Amino acid sequence: MTTPATPDTHRTLHGQEKDLGGGFVVRRLLPQAGHRSVGPFVFFDHMGPLTGIGQREHDVRPHPHIGLATLTYLFAGAMMHRDSTGAVQRIEPGAVNLMTAGQGVVHSERTPEDLIGQPVQTHGLQLWLALPRTHEEAPAAFEHLPADRLPDVMHGGVQIRVLVGEAFGARSPAALPMQTLYLDLRLPPGATLRLPRLAPEVALYAPDTPFVVDGQPVAARVMALPDANGFTVSAPPNAPAQVMLVGGEPPDAPRYLWWNFVSSRRERIEQAVADWEAGRFPVVPGETERIPAPPWRPLKAP
Repeated sequence: MTTPATPDTHRTLHGQEKDLGGGFVVRRLLPQAGHRSVGPFVFFDHMGPLTGIGQREHDVRPHPHIGLATLTYLFAGAMMHRDSTGAVQRIEPGAVNLMTAGQGVVHSERTPEDLIGQPVQTHGLQLWLALPRTHEEAPAAFEHLPADRLPDVMHGGVQIRVLVGEAFGARSPAALPMQTLYLDLRLPPGATLRLPRLAPEVALYAPDTPFVVDGQPVAARVMALPDANGFTVSAPPNAPAQVMLVGGEPPDAPRYLWWNFVSSRRERIEQAVADWEAGRFPVVPGETERIPAPPWRPLKAP
């Protein structure tokens, strides 16, 4: 649901929860009717928090992507990533994991073997970005950036981790072919941070804590869409706040989204569906399972 903007309030987006199986709950903020993207971000999933016993029911079996890049960032827990480029990477809190699908990639996300049967908490964000048309058919790639490679800066008492892009004099080593901004802001109780124009479009989201934008409260797990030309973000007076900022330049053309595929061309998604069902995608070494495509539905204009 989108709250229309007025002179007295910022816009907000409220996500929808979906159980992916075994009690694994995802809150989806993008896309939704009336607001399909923020900068290049066309898909925004908040995973968990899920507390329980590590089990195979929470595994995501091999599935394909085209035309996009994924960013995975965990607050708690661990995942084992494997993909058709040959990458095998344990994903843990604080690291940025960037997978470029381009012309086609297949990957799985599973519970690490050492956590099966153990108490676990899974909590994080997984975001998709539309690649520029010039890079939609780029070779697939995977980049892991451990937490100690990501710059931290302090500004006005606020800790700013630059996950992707550049802000406050710090630049992330993550490489993307379009302007992209992804920040992790940690505000002490009562702290206020003034943000200048950093990107053409921006959004704010707090996974656990309420926060304040230009003096107006925003609940946890609600996306705020402030004025990208400049705004203030604050923590409540009696509690700290963690606020994630995403943004950048919008896609260079409307995008079709269907299942796990993103493309500027309708026929490219139709071809990807046919290729997946016919077994023409690359395989993930060591994997024998796969997720079948859902029943085909004609694509609507983006």
